[in-house]
Amino acid sequence: MALLQVNYLSKALFRTVPLNVILPVDKIDFVSLSYKNKAGYKFKTLYLLHGLLGNYTDWVSGTRIQRWAEEKDLAVVMPSGDNAFYVNSHIRYNDYATFIGKELVEVTRMMFPLSDKREDTYIAGLSMGGYGAVRNGIVYSDTFSHIGGFSSAVHHFEKDDKERFMVESLFADLDKAKKTNVNPGIAFEELISEKRPQPRFYLSCGTEDGLYDANIRLRDNLIRNGADVTWNEEKGGHDWDFWDSQIKKFIDWLPLEEAQNGLGSGNVKITDQSL
Repeated sequence: MALLQVNYLSKALFRTVPLNVILPVDKIDFVSLSYKNKAGYKFKTLYLLHGLLGNYTDWVSGTRIQRWAEEKDLAVVMPSGDNAFYVNSHIRYNDYATFIGKELVEVTRMMFPLSDKREDTYIAGLSMGGYGAVRNGIVYSDTFSHIGGFSSAVHHFEKDDKERFMVESLFADLDKAKKTNVNPGIAFEELISEKRPQPRFYLSCGTEDGLYDANIRLRDNLIRNGADVTWNEEKGGHDWDFWDSQIKKFIDWLPLEEAQNGLGSGNVKITDQSL
């Protein structure tokens, strides 16, 4: 498993940005000791977003995403979204939605052997990143075919939001923003009216999570508007134990082929001769 750290100059953010990239290019055949994936092979790809206060290292340090990705030959791109909720700001050069939904996909496809097919391209995230994945997955549905939202921070668009101070600087007037496509519900209504391709959704939340009710309402709203939604809830809070279990279930839910076994640090074939 190749785990790469990338720094590149972003047009949308007008600064150098960091990424972690999981790229399962180095599987070696037990017998021939040759690499299993041949030249020209294109990987299915997941763009995976962190939560508030996090960065591009969170998913690797907090979950077993490397293991789950390697098992299914899935490339995973993990950017830093700062605390910007993955939306375009009224402040110049803070176009995080453009960065996530358009630029990052284009740039990483130039850098790495990633499939350019919509059916092979996915987006997911937790908390703030769950909101970012759901909203941008809908807005950029021509790019993303499957969306995962775990404990998604969608409560800011509800009347009783007590944390609006956290996002007022991003959305300016939150009451006006609720009526635009930064609201996932409005974004999905626009998708339907414009007859764009519909993504499939995997949504989940822990039953002890303070965001549980808001996620239930998101689920119900999407289903009411005809979305294909898979819902999973189980005992758990807003924590890495829950998200580790959910990223595994999400990857199992994705339309991925069975991976090929190969030599690796966690999969060494032991024989008498190797002892």
